[in-house]
Amino acid sequence: MTVNTTSTESEHSSNSTSSNPLKKLGHALKPSTIISKLHKDGNDNGLDEDEDSLEQGKAAQRTEEKRKDQREKEERAKEEKETIARRRKESDELALKNEDPSMQEKYGELEIPGEIMLLDDVVELPENSKVTFRARIHTQRELSSNLDFLLFRHRGFTIQGILKGLNDNGEKNGISEHMIKWTQRIPDESIVQVSGTLNKPPKPITSTTDSTLEVLVETIHLVEPSKNIPFGLYHGEPPPQNSRLHNRTLDLRHPTNQAIFKIRSKLLRVFRDTLDDLNFIEINTPKLQPAATESGAEVFRVNYFGRKAFLAQSPQLMKQMAISADFGRVYEVGPVFRAENSNTHRHLTEYTGLDIEMSIKQDYHEVFYVLDAIMKNMFRALATMKNELFRVRETWDSEDFVFLDKTPIIPFSDAVQMLRDDGRDVEEEDLHTPDEIRLGQLVKQKYGADYYIVDRFPKSARPFYTANDGKSTNSFDMFVRGQEICTGGQRINDPHELRQSMKESGIDQADMEEYLSAFDWGMPPHGGAGLGLERIITFYLDLPDIRLSSLFHRDPQSLPTKQPSLPHPEADTTKPVEDPENLAPLEDLIANYGDATNTSWLDDRFKIWRDKSTGAAIGYVEQSNKFIMLTGDPLCDDKQKLEITKKFLLFIKNDNKLKNYKPVWMLVSEEFQNILSENYGWRTFSCTQEQRSNSDKVNPEVIQNNKEKKGIFKIREVSKDEINDGNENSEFIKKANKRIDEWKNTRSNKGKQIHLTEIAPWKDSKHRRYFIAESNPKKRNENNHNNQNDVNGKDEKDDEDRIETLVVLTKLSPKYGYQLKWALDFPNSPHGSIESTVQTALSSVPGEPVTFGASVSESFLISHGIGNTKSKLMEKTYKSIVNSLNLDKKAGFREKFGVEGERTYICYPKHGIKVHEFGEIVKFFED
Repeated sequence: MTVNTTSTESEHSSNSTSSNPLKKLGHALKPSTIISKLHKDGNDNGLDEDEDSLEQGKAAQRTEEKRKDQREKEERAKEEKETIARRRKESDELALKNEDPSMQEKYGELEIPGEIMLLDDVVELPENSKVTFRARIHTQRELSSNLDFLLFRHRGFTIQGILKGLNDNGEKNGISEHMIKWTQRIPDESIVQVSGTLNKPPKPITSTTDSTLEVLVETIHLVEPSKNIPFGLYHGEPPPQNSRLHNRTLDLRHPTNQAIFKIRSKLLRVFRDTLDDLNFIEINTPKLQPAATESGAEVFRVNYFGRKAFLAQSPQLMKQMAISADFGRVYEVGPVFRAENSNTHRHLTEYTGLDIEMSIKQDYHEVFYVLDAIMKNMFRALATMKNELFRVRETWDSEDFVFLDKTPIIPFSDAVQMLRDDGRDVEEEDLHTPDEIRLGQLVKQKYGADYYIVDRFPKSARPFYTANDGKSTNSFDMFVRGQEICTGGQRINDPHELRQSMKESGIDQADMEEYLSAFDWGMPPHGGAGLGLERIITFYLDLPDIRLSSLFHRDPQSLPTKQPSLPHPEADTTKPVEDPENLAPLEDLIANYGDATNTSWLDDRFKIWRDKSTGAAIGYVEQSNKFIMLTGDPLCDDKQKLEITKKFLLFIKNDNKLKNYKPVWMLVSEEFQNILSENYGWRTFSCTQEQRSNSDKVNPEVIQNNKEKKGIFKIREVSKDEINDGNENSEFIKKANKRIDEWKNTRSNKGKQIHLTEIAPWKDSKHRRYFIAESNPKKRNENNHNNQNDVNGKDEKDDEDRIETLVVLTKLSPKYGYQLKWALDFPNSPHGSIESTVQTALSSVPGEPVTFGASVSESFLISHGIGNTKSKLMEKTYKSIVNSLNLDKKAGFREKFGVEGERTYICYPKHGIKVHEFGEIVKFFED
């Protein structure tokens, strides 16, 4: 039933957050003047109708004025755009009438692509060469209606073009004024195809360094226009780095960035070529790992079909396993993930790792001799890329990079002493970034080199697998311009020593069984290293930020939380309602804003109040001719909840019947209970919680249950066709309803049942997904060598599968994901079938939050306005009710799926409910 507007249906919401003691203290210390003002007329709901109406009227007037200004602005912009378009159309029509076909063919939209050459090749051609190429318009200089200079750009190369209507003698040049006008209105970054002749200009070109010649444009055709670019790429003050990185595709077109990624590509080729020449084998290891390889605090956890897994911090473990597999020498180029919350110029959460691992013949220094050869080959290759280095230094200047034929190798203790001699207080453990940078300056002064190695780091600074003598390790770091680019060393190859090291480091060996078996089966002495490609590029080129050397960088600020789009835009309560008598369906409102509790509003007992101006909704039940029982937050945008609550309480106050009822608002979020307590002085407490699923805490036995019961039952998602929009006459629903009736009969024998919602799985089927377990009772009994017939199988056809479980997922708002609305374990179902069905349902919505609905919480919490004596009595009553009705019995089942409680609150006005009336709350949830 819908009140105050058109009829729609119902739903359910419950959001909550853990209690915040600091916030509670803030509420306690607030002056009571606001509350006393709200209560000045003796109205427990804290409302003054005249003041509220006046305030709402002023707010509506301000909103309407803003909308009017915005509409006028949009209309002016539209008129200007239409005027420009009309003038251009008139100009185009005039040219079409006056120009001959041969002129018209010289410009316009490209119809026949033809054969083209790369701009890379064009800039190398001699004067008078005929060229046709495709490029972007980097910029234009419009000198007159007869002269236009263009700068074309492609893959970092640029060349100047000139479009002339008159030749040097002032005579027509075969280029019309309209062709020049048409070209001048092409926006920068548009792709054009150009044909012309390379010509030597009268004055040297300063806009580009790639060619001393310019293109005398003869034809120009638009391939694809560019629209709404946030910034240009031509010379001038560049936009801030954040703006460039947030518009990275556009930023990457710049010649400087093109040069950086040509350098990056070159380094990867050198890395591979060097190692291929040294008889290394390239491998590719998985990035989903069962355990952390180094530090658990620095790993990204992922949900791997309900099981815990991690994104690899490095290919370390599997590189070593490849050595045990007798690969001898291996390398890999691949992504590395580090969950370090470091927002510095030299840290990324995902970077490209260049890893090697090799068996050692005599000494671990064999490893860094290989690495030293790689690095020097890289440096020599980069020195040949003069054009690319020039491009980078146009934007970020740097000194020439210096490396020596014999690389300085500095023992860690000597490095520490150099810093101490320089007056720095350095512990002999590890080097911090400022110390590393200063050490680089000292090494440059002493050795004249930008590249060096620090050897034999202390044990405390290295991972568990590093070979050591108890104090120092057989490990090293490599540095470029005072910044670390590589860590490497010898690994422990003795299985007993490795296990002891893992134990000392607090690493669970149970998660590393496959890794440890590689050592138990015989592991040769070996070592390896990992380099960061982005760091090599950044520090060699002396770039200001490592993000500039990553194509699309990932750091702790990447992938920001975005306001999710509403699945039903027509039910957006922040937009004006077009037809107050025909509001969006309640089901759609739930999918936009609802939590689990709101879905119960679809039950027949709920009445739905709707706000005609926004479409927002609140569900309530009249109880005992005395109470208005409300559940869940209002269905609207979070910013509207205070406004909608005011309107609803006014609705109660003005209703001849409801004004004598006492409102009790249950299972609301912490944010909403703050609205009720702070604005209306309502009393609030918590003894309930919304149970959210946490895949990291799922019981592993639940995951494995499908395999254990293979052949006994099968699980599947029910198709939309079988549900047939919830048609009760569909064959599947008839079959399922029969089992639901059997389930209800078994429940009726168990006394009073406490729940929020009725069993009505076929309502709102478009927002629900259905999962079942099926089995054949006859075959099951035969498999179990049981001669007794299944109690409820006698009415089934001999070979017909029976529905054993039904699990229903209901779509909630984007914030809350899904609710596991019902999990029905029908009589005589196979052991473990309900757990497996629930797990299948959860696995069908990976990455989505899932709530199991409301339940009692472990403790009773007073939040606002309830005295100590009354609170103790309430808590005692609460515990008595929980024990007598076994309200915590669902906890064991739900704990298998890693649920975590999120407090919800019960709220009522001052003097609104007496202690002996708290039974009304329990009554609301009883059958």
